[in-house]
Amino acid sequence: MKRILVAAAPGERAPAQRLADLLGAPLTPVEIHRFPDGESRVSVAEAGRTAIVYCSLDRPNEKLVELALAASALRDLGAERLVLVAPYLCYMRQDKAFHPGEAVSQRVIGAMLARAFERVVTIEPHLHRVHSLADVFPGREATALSAAPLLAEMIRRDGDSEKALIVGPDMESRPWTEAIADELGADFLVLEKTRRGDGDVAITIAQDAPVAGARAYLVDDIASTGSTLAVAARLLMQKGAARVEAVVAHALCGASDLERMLAAGIARLRSTDSVAHSTNAIEVAPLLAGALFEEGAF
Repeated sequence: MKRILVAAAPGERAPAQRLADLLGAPLTPVEIHRFPDGESRVSVAEAGRTAIVYCSLDRPNEKLVELALAASALRDLGAERLVLVAPYLCYMRQDKAFHPGEAVSQRVIGAMLARAFERVVTIEPHLHRVHSLADVFPGREATALSAAPLLAEMIRRDGDSEKALIVGPDMESRPWTEAIADELGADFLVLEKTRRGDGDVAITIAQDAPVAGARAYLVDDIASTGSTLAVAARLLMQKGAARVEAVVAHALCGASDLERMLAAGIARLRSTDSVAHSTNAIEVAPLLAGALFEEGAF
């Protein structure tokens, strides 16, 4: 049996192959047959002593069931250690019951994945009141990677990045907004956001913010509906920004969302390939491989 093997979930073969190539590991696809009644038959052809399952968990509900079945199939073939590489990790925002009767989805999904995998590796998990990924996966190894170097590289490729203004849409984004600006030697600005609903946000900016004439880059972990980025872009344009772009770790937005962001003044949206999207501009495989090569990773 091979020491290490990468198993690619459906739709993930290209990014999984990039990771496998960097690790020097063979790749095998996770095969899915969906029956007319909606059930899935999941199979893999081979396993390694350590099996790395590559599955980004956007649109997660169907994926989670098939991921659990894939993990079981790999165990049955003799895998001794399973590592989940989920560049985007789902169900992290609901970390408490805000109203009686609500399920705490982070706790439920965390326990489910912890039963199947010895280690979970992800990028910029959307954590709020729980600040450590290890708390989500009790008794398991958990690695949360920063997307800041990837977003900085996207901006650096444009040239004259030190003249850019790096803009975070809310106070939660401050640590990595500052990290991106530091890496580029650029100025940064953090806006203040109040969320009133899923697509309803209010954003304010300091009166003396150095926006006029700036080439502003909005940086965020997730573009879901794009509402926050759109409101922020309008505000920056009103304050005299010469150009507004957006770079994000995870692009979950649909075509209509993207059109709305462009209409709001965002000249271009770019993302990592953590989730397959038309805006993908930089690969996450080197970041993931670096984490997996650390001592004890396998």
